[in-house]
Amino acid sequence: MKIPQQKLEQVLEKFDAIEARMGVETVPDEIVKLGKEYAELRPVAEGVRALKERLEEIAELEELIGDPEQDPEMGAMAKEELHELKSGLADIEREVSILLLPKDKDDNASVVIEIRAGTGGDEAAIFAGDLFRMYARYASLQGWKLEVETESEAEMGGYKEVVASITGNGVFGKMKFESGVHRVQRVPVTETQGRVHTSAATVAVLPAPEDIEVNFSMTDVRVDTMRASGAGGQHVNKTDSAVRMTHEPTGLVVVCDAKSQHQNRANAEKILKMKLYDMERARIDKERAGDRKSQVGSGDRSERIRTYNYSQGRVSDHRINLTLYNLDKIITGDALDEVVNSLVAADQAEKLAALETDG
Repeated sequence: MKIPQQKLEQVLEKFDAIEARMGVETVPDEIVKLGKEYAELRPVAEGVRALKERLEEIAELEELIGDPEQDPEMGAMAKEELHELKSGLADIEREVSILLLPKDKDDNASVVIEIRAGTGGDEAAIFAGDLFRMYARYASLQGWKLEVETESEAEMGGYKEVVASITGNGVFGKMKFESGVHRVQRVPVTETQGRVHTSAATVAVLPAPEDIEVNFSMTDVRVDTMRASGAGGQHVNKTDSAVRMTHEPTGLVVVCDAKSQHQNRANAEKILKMKLYDMERARIDKERAGDRKSQVGSGDRSERIRTYNYSQGRVSDHRINLTLYNLDKIITGDALDEVVNSLVAADQAEKLAALETDG
């Protein structure tokens, strides 16, 4: 994919301008903002510079080869070098094209992840617990911080529902493809006949940018308090600490049932804002996409996206026809990056193909 020279120059000009401003800026907020812009643009600028250097070397060699007074031996060496430079040019152009793709403004944001048991009773709740531990381990390996916001444990283990925040750099960019229905096929611990059951859990990943801009007013929200829905104990039995917030214009409902009612109110309001923000994101994305439905990142929470088959040790992501036979390492989070990176690459390829088609 040939990239216009003007576009390469614009990237370098913008990067140089940011770098120059960082050297003279004195306002703290502006310094922080420039620092983020610099960090985001630096890999792009480095890729563009590498591509420009390769193109300049090719141009110089072509000029050298075209010189009628050129020594034949030197000409032969130049042709060999030119061949090597051109053979790797397409790969560099593709890498830079990916770097230049329009970025999702929320890719660097932290997230709130919601995992809920679906069909399958006790086994679905156990599977929801497996997914939570998978993401917790993956977050740890990425250097992110995970904190449980609210949880509802199931009697046989796992969770009816668990909501957690994952903070760090670039969390949403990697985690956004996890939204959807995850299906498990295995013999449950509660099964006495040794039969394989199919159960499911749903995952929702909500971006948590630093400044969420939504049309939101607490006057539109009904707040109810209730008793927590945990597995039992004095606190659950006697304290009306759980908080349910209902956004009446949209019908969105958020429930937080940790021990502190004050903390539950704060968490519920935060998550409600994020849900409204995510709803607006989905509406805008749908309008932009038109009739072209993204294969990878449709964000449809009812879509079955992945199957974990224990008898075959297989994980299949149905959006990109990816099948891996290392379920034991994926479900622990140690090899989840293999799935995530494949989804990111597929999404990039899809966007590149769309650009080439539109162009």
